[in-house]
Amino acid sequence: MENKPANKKFILIIGSLVLLGGVYGTFKYMHGQAHEETDDAQIEQNMNPIIPRVAGYVSKVYIKDNDFVKKGDTLLVIDDKDFLVKVEEAKAALAVAENSLEVSKADVGATAANISISEATIQSNLGSIEAAKIRLGRANNDFERYSNLYKNHSITKQQYEQALAAKQEAEKQVEILQQQRNASSHQREAVVSKTNVASKQIGVANANIKRAQSVLDAAVLNLGYTVITASVDGQVSSVDVQAGQMIQPGQSLFYIVNNADTWVIANFKETQLNKMRIGQKVTFKVDAYPDTEFEGEVNSFSPATGSRFSILPPDNATGNFVKTIQRLPVKIKLSANNDAEKVKLLRPGMNVEVDVHVK
Repeated sequence: MENKPANKKFILIIGSLVLLGGVYGTFKYMHGQAHEETDDAQIEQNMNPIIPRVAGYVSKVYIKDNDFVKKGDTLLVIDDKDFLVKVEEAKAALAVAENSLEVSKADVGATAANISISEATIQSNLGSIEAAKIRLGRANNDFERYSNLYKNHSITKQQYEQALAAKQEAEKQVEILQQQRNASSHQREAVVSKTNVASKQIGVANANIKRAQSVLDAAVLNLGYTVITASVDGQVSSVDVQAGQMIQPGQSLFYIVNNADTWVIANFKETQLNKMRIGQKVTFKVDAYPDTEFEGEVNSFSPATGSRFSILPPDNATGNFVKTIQRLPVKIKLSANNDAEKVKLLRPGMNVEVDVHVK
């Protein structure tokens, strides 16, 4: 009889535990039907690497670890003495190319004037040749007439010889003038050829000017690259750069974290994706601030599972196969309802517990 109260208490406790377990199980079941949760999630923000475009020695660093910067702020400066020399050298090369163009233009002008002179000389020779041919025709007629008279003994031998000499002189004059005309024609052809060469030299000079201008533009551009500025608003990471340090193009110096845009990447198991859709409401908590609940929505799904983006993605066709549940990254965008001051406290890499409201 003494054990009955104890048995009643035991039965009461067991019954309470069963009831609580049933209620909890029912709650978890109902919750699981409307929610998908994961703790494999992190805060993400854009991290812009600061990468120099030119090599050189750092002359001054203007920022320190964790400083906040604005877009356009000067972060560090590379010694620009070598780059200034290259700019001056490029300017001198451009001046030489421009002077070469002027010389080529002057050559073309001079050769064009020579062509005009040659053409005038040729025209003058043509006129002289025509006049000489007329005189030659008259001399031939006179010689034929005097030759007939000489045969008839109507004139003296001296008069005959004078007519012959006049004819020969007129023939020689025509021959000389024709030779002069040929020489003038050859000279004109040579001047025309020289003009063509000079015209091509103008094209070469213009090309040299463009090349020199391009070299100058590149030198000025590289000079501008010696001043490294912030590309976005944000907070710099640890700055491991000192004055006097040699840096190379493509070398990642440090990062600027753009805290103006924050989102969450949650890695859900593939078995959890059946009911998840873009636009569904999401609530999540950050381990660093467990008392604050943030809101967001499903923004997009990764085109492939995380393992596919690894350096050595698994190949299930080789070796022994063991089925492993894969995880798919899901991007969650924060809503405008969140406390802006709380959002500013979020940092990339913070762990998050995500709850997607699938119903």
